[in-house]
Amino acid sequence: MKAKQHNKEEANDMSEKMQDNCECNGHCACGDDCTCETGMPNVLDAPPPAAADFEARYHEAQDRYQRTLAEFDNFRKRSIKEKAAQYDEGLRAAAENLLPVIDNFERAMAAQDEDAQADTFYQGIALIARQLLQTLEGLGITPILTQSGDEFDTHIHHAVAHIEDDSFGPNQVAEVLQKGYQHKDKVLRHCMVKVAN
Repeated sequence: MKAKQHNKEEANDMSEKMQDNCECNGHCACGDDCTCETGMPNVLDAPPPAAADFEARYHEAQDRYQRTLAEFDNFRKRSIKEKAAQYDEGLRAAAENLLPVIDNFERAMAAQDEDAQADTFYQGIALIARQLLQTLEGLGITPILTQSGDEFDTHIHHAVAHIEDDSFGPNQVAEVLQKGYQHKDKVLRHCMVKVAN
């Protein structure tokens, strides 16, 4: 019993000496009791943060990271689609302006008789027209293949005249007046046609 009391007295004396040497008079600025000579709280005695707290913060950060990654991937895909759509729209607009030029080349070649087809000027025009068509085909712009006797289709044909002719069935193309063109699956210009019966 005396030993316990002696140890208690020694601990009190030591605590008083530490507080005498301590700059904060036994209390730290944070309000904790001073446990060292420097007046700093003993960090090693503080309870460690709960593992569940760390795990929750880890899962939250991981979730945010995955969501951000998914959003960026969606943005990247959307940007690629938008760029492709803008390119196609620009290409179609430019091609639509070139179609009358092709029409004029074809009219010029059709107006020549067989004797003039041997002429170098005619051959030059035919070569330029062919080269222009090949360039457009390389860009995915192709003529809509329509001929007399085909079934009239409102998706690709534009009827400008209607005739009665027994040699054609009902709702058939009698004559193609102007060629139509398409880019991929979109019609740039409908075929201008005469429809029979």
